[in-house]
Amino acid sequence: MAEKLTHPERYTITAALPYTNGPIHIGHLAGVYVPADIYARYLRLNGNDVAFVCGSDEHGVAISMKAKKEGITPKEVIDKYDGIIRKSFQEFGITFDNYSRTSREIHHKTASDFFVKLYEQGDFIEETTAQLYDEEAKQFLADRFVVGTCPKCGYEEAYGDQCENCGSTLNATDLINPKSTITGTVPTTKETKHWFLPLDRYEDFLKEWILVGHKSDWKPNVYGQCKSWIDDGLKPRAVTRDLDWGIPVPVEGGEGKVLYVWFDAPIGYISSTKEWAEREGKDWQPYWKDENTKLVHFIGKDNIVFHCIIFPAILKAHGDYILPENVPANEFLNLEGNKLSTSKNWAVWLHEYLEEFPDMQDVLRYTLTANAPETKDNDFTWKDFQARNNNELVAILGNFINRVVVLTNKYYEGIVPTPSEFSQVDKETLEQLRKYPEIISSSIERYRFREAGQELMNLARLGNKYLADEEPWKVIKQDEERVKTIMFVALQIATGLSVLSEPFLPFTSEKLKNILAINSEKAVSSWAEVSTKETLLPADHKINKAELLFRKIEDSEIQAQLDKLEATKKANENENKELMPQKDTITFDDFTKLDMRVGTIVEAEKMPKTKKLLVLKVDTGLDTRTIVSGIAESFTPEEIVGKKVTVLINLAPRALRGVESEGMILMTENADGKLVFVNPDEDGVGNGEGIS
Repeated sequence: MAEKLTHPERYTITAALPYTNGPIHIGHLAGVYVPADIYARYLRLNGNDVAFVCGSDEHGVAISMKAKKEGITPKEVIDKYDGIIRKSFQEFGITFDNYSRTSREIHHKTASDFFVKLYEQGDFIEETTAQLYDEEAKQFLADRFVVGTCPKCGYEEAYGDQCENCGSTLNATDLINPKSTITGTVPTTKETKHWFLPLDRYEDFLKEWILVGHKSDWKPNVYGQCKSWIDDGLKPRAVTRDLDWGIPVPVEGGEGKVLYVWFDAPIGYISSTKEWAEREGKDWQPYWKDENTKLVHFIGKDNIVFHCIIFPAILKAHGDYILPENVPANEFLNLEGNKLSTSKNWAVWLHEYLEEFPDMQDVLRYTLTANAPETKDNDFTWKDFQARNNNELVAILGNFINRVVVLTNKYYEGIVPTPSEFSQVDKETLEQLRKYPEIISSSIERYRFREAGQELMNLARLGNKYLADEEPWKVIKQDEERVKTIMFVALQIATGLSVLSEPFLPFTSEKLKNILAINSEKAVSSWAEVSTKETLLPADHKINKAELLFRKIEDSEIQAQLDKLEATKKANENENKELMPQKDTITFDDFTKLDMRVGTIVEAEKMPKTKKLLVLKVDTGLDTRTIVSGIAESFTPEEIVGKKVTVLINLAPRALRGVESEGMILMTENADGKLVFVNPDEDGVGNGEGIS
């Protein structure tokens, strides 16, 4: 049974290592990095000893694939994207204590030492198995170099390690109709030797640790996926791969093989902690080996099995390491109703957002938290982003702070007034303020960050309601002493917000603290003091002038983002559109038999009792003739009268529904499947002009 740590001496917080085969997008942020950062910031505000670690995951087939696609080396790929990712995280305010790289020597040594210890302990089994092999490329196909039909859901683009449609973990040899992504050929099978971690040996341990020990405190989606895996019976899992990019297998017989990325990557948390401790003059070992340390992994749902079953089995086999106390994995975030896709560019990229919405990091942090996919997949829309900003951050939090600061400067030249007698409403309001640290803490400590963010906004609502009810702008005319008390209370709420908002809105928190000039020893500085300190902002303290915490987002800005996505959608449709194959070759003489002329539609009407047919009168320059065309589902008769068209005029007449059609209008389809006229656009092209 797992022991629950109620008062840990320290916290080790890990965030999933991002692959350096592309930039960071909002799905990564919502699923992993924003909740992890909220948690780390909150713990630090409470005076806890925290090691918040992450780093670029720079091995594995995804990097090799990207390098092949871009025609560069894997090293060039990882350097390029590590730079983009690292800068984006820094500008967005993700407060890693250390952000490392798995290509660094400290990681290679840590992962190699791990493998050797397990190897020497006899924890691996060695097997020669049939693996998929690309005869044309002359190489074994690692998981992501194979696509095929998922045997569980029938999805035709499943990878060799996982189906992104149903989430099933696969082996490449499980795929139906597999093909190599390198050459497009059908792979053969060839024998190769690998080392496997026999997960079945750890089944009893995992049942006890997860299914019994964490039944009540792990999220249902995490617990459920683990239970499904364990109930199906665990099987040996390969820890090596036939690749030329990665950490070489450090034992005899490992030539030409590397450590499987899912063996090496989680160990990156440990090597990142070592790197941090070395730089800070600390001992890294308590953060991974002391039972009084609370280890928490922040990941997306596609990494649950690796962090809850495979990595814990590796740690258990090693014997010296603690196990994660919680793995609060989130579900997936969609974008405007469609699944986020790096390959299809269907994403909001963090580095682009920071350029297009400068100094608005907190708006995205707030929206992603408010809409986080904590229990089910959720959807990000630009309209919701705008509404969260304008209706909540601007209208509630920003409005309250602005009124408090403006009135304090107007009435008292920025000096916090000395209160007189507190009314019952004042006392109740201050008492409510003191309860909020515990309310928000309760949500954060249960990994309910959406709930926590809304409780923070409720505190701002409390401040707005208090001002609206007490109306200091009216009372000032009759009772100046009463207004001093009102403003004193309002300033206490504002100060509480400046502290409690830091995990969620760090840039806003800093801005608010500067406005309130509370970077002094007189003011509140920790989470607990919001509850325990009698006065958060003392009388006679001078605050600064007002400045807006948030600005309104205009419709035009949102439309620009929607247009950008629409352009991406069109580009994808055009790229994926299946074009009609070329017909049989004809001679020039065959072509010259076609008599195509410019014409104008002069009349149009629907043919009775049909959905598709319009009866057209077309001026061909030579005559006005009747043509029956199957375009009624794309056009109304009214909108095409006067339209210039291209007409094949020497087509043999044909009777359709009793109407003789004397020609054909040339049409094509757009990406939406809508018919489009193939017509001359240039001015001065008259009816009857030939097309050659």
